[in-house]
Amino acid sequence: MKTFENKVAVITGAGSGMGKYLAINLAKAGSSVAICDVNKDTLKETEDILRNYNVPSSSYVIDVSDKEEINFLAEKVIEKYGRVDLVFNNAGVAAPSSFVEMSEKDWNWCNDINYSAVINSSRAFLPHLLKNKESALINTSSIYGIITTPNNTVYHASKFAVRGFTESLMKEMHDTPVQVHCVYPGHIGTNIVSNARFNEEGEGILGIDGKPAKDREGNLLTASQIGETFREGGMDPDHAAKIILKGVKKDKKRIFVGLDAKLMETAQRIAPQHYLKIIPFILFLTLPFYIKRIMRANKARKNLSAK
Repeated sequence: MKTFENKVAVITGAGSGMGKYLAINLAKAGSSVAICDVNKDTLKETEDILRNYNVPSSSYVIDVSDKEEINFLAEKVIEKYGRVDLVFNNAGVAAPSSFVEMSEKDWNWCNDINYSAVINSSRAFLPHLLKNKESALINTSSIYGIITTPNNTVYHASKFAVRGFTESLMKEMHDTPVQVHCVYPGHIGTNIVSNARFNEEGEGILGIDGKPAKDREGNLLTASQIGETFREGGMDPDHAAKIILKGVKKDKKRIFVGLDAKLMETAQRIAPQHYLKIIPFILFLTLPFYIKRIMRANKARKNLSAK
């Protein structure tokens, strides 16, 4: 896809994070944008920003885990724009917990948003995408759809499922006008951890090493503290969105977002049984990048305070 100008794009999870900046960057590029999110307040913020660009836009408060609401979204988009050219299945959530302690409710919540919504959206929009001379379906998996860590079973399961579905669909769509892409973000500074459903029973929130998460003084960390640290240490979601859009333009089937994602994927290929032993060393190599990100975030916060 050489240009996004005069295209119609649908983005789920557009209230914040990568979805928000996918919408903004597509609007800047001249696309009409249809956005949706379950959070009406953050969705309104994105909607207000889109008004700064001279392109048609619309927003829909929907729960992507509900198949009927996804079908409603597809109907409304076609009704308003007459077609759809790009669909970004971007919405995602997390529910960190050991498997034995996770409730069925939290499992279904995470899996329905991360995986079932991708299936339902793809089913709803593909017939319309196939009518175009060129179009694209972009599904967001995760680097956690390639590697695994403890206490993230449902997140891994859902993201591995997105990966398998999307990469199989790529082959099915090979001789059609539809480009199919699978996105593998690494650590992006979004609200996914802040909005996660944590199991805080027992000894506290567990880290990826299977032990309770603590600060440097040994105090147990709260969910909000972990969420803030995660957001500040991650890649700017605007930059992440630009990487994704560049990958779509170049028709990259696998789009890795972030050096950490690329290195972890490499570690998994080199040592498929022992990559967890290699990853700490790899993350150490990326530490300077994370420090720079945190310093930039702190500087930006100070500048805002000064104003």
